[in-house]
Amino acid sequence: MTDTSQPISRFPVADPADLPGDLAERYADVQERSGFLPNVFGALAWRPAEARAFFTMHDALMDKDTPGLSTGERELIVVATSAANSCAYCVVAHGAIARIRMRDPLLADLVAVDWRKAPLDDRQHAILDVAVRLSTDPAAVTPADLDRLRAHGLTEDDVWDVGAITAFFALSNRLAHFAAIPPNPEFHLLGRLPR
Repeated sequence: MTDTSQPISRFPVADPADLPGDLAERYADVQERSGFLPNVFGALAWRPAEARAFFTMHDALMDKDTPGLSTGERELIVVATSAANSCAYCVVAHGAIARIRMRDPLLADLVAVDWRKAPLDDRQHAILDVAVRLSTDPAAVTPADLDRLRAHGLTEDDVWDVGAITAFFALSNRLAHFAAIPPNPEFHLLGRLPR
């Protein structure tokens, strides 16, 4: 059994009663919709301006579905790159979201273990190949990599989003490591069983 008494951060955790109104409203909405507050929300709350900016950037990148990059595929980018960065929080949390958005209870786990062997199509493999390369060896990404994504039907916006999601979650991965944010136990079961 996972130790749920573990602190959610090495840094101060703000009292929810002290949050600015907009963050308090957002946090209450997330908690109501999901049934729990993801630990990253609590861990970032002590610096409200940064928490606000973090979630705004997250929403701008992750809450859109384009013909070239679905919301589920956006989550798989997070899972693959977070696994490459050994970020348990993001692999577990975004693995849960990927299971829901991809409507597949197994795919996120397979991507986390080894995206190269996961049952993805050629386009999805190309996306994760470029994203993981950017995550682990950014100087090795070439114009040919971007052209490869375009050849698979990604628009300029989609190609940019592959890079922006990877870069944003590199930040997230490092903050989760630095603050030692554990994944919420609730994430482990999300999207695994039919409702």
